Amino acid sequence: MTADFSRQRQIMVDSQVRTQDVTDPAIIEAMRAFPRESLVPANKSWLAYADAEVEYAPGRWLLRPRDVGKLLQGVSPRTGERALAIAAPYAGAILERMGLSVSHRQADAAPDGEFDLIVVEGAVAKTPEAWLEALAANARLGVVERQGPVGRAMLYLRTPAGVGARALFDATPPVLAGFEPKLSFAL
Repeated sequence: MTADFSRQRQIMVDSQVRTQDVTDPAIIEAMRAFPRESLVPANKSWLAYADAEVEYAPGRWLLRPRDVGKLLQGVSPRTGERALAIAAPYAGAILERMGLSVSHRQADAAPDGEFDLIVVEGAVAKTPEAWLEALAANARLGVVERQGPVGRAMLYLRTPAGVGARALFDATPPVLAGFEPKLSFAL
């Protein structure tokens, strides 16, 4: 029996994304159209539309559909913008479907150039300065920062006055390998 991924995709959007206040029609349409199962190993394709992070490579996960939708809505993508998808194949594919020019990087590769929008799938203990420095004027960065059991999706915005940040929502994705909290001992 072959899985009906298009039906699963529709159910994912209706039950996991739209119910979480993701209202941007372009994001919803792109998530309905893109075959998320194409980004995971064949033996995990049945997990592509589950309400869970799905490991697609060692130490790398696709965010939950809800988290991707909310993160993308938080960074307000606009057609024609230059975007950087850091360890974010699904978010990057959604942005491409929305008409953005997307560069893909692994988390350990430094950004080259400036971008209007940067999105990261997976959590980091602290957002690296190199990512903030890659923001062009009025650019946005969406990332989950996590040092404990629960993380916060953060929106960073570069303005003429500098870079500001605000929390968007709570999330619990795995921390990307190499971006774990630094443990220390103090008296």
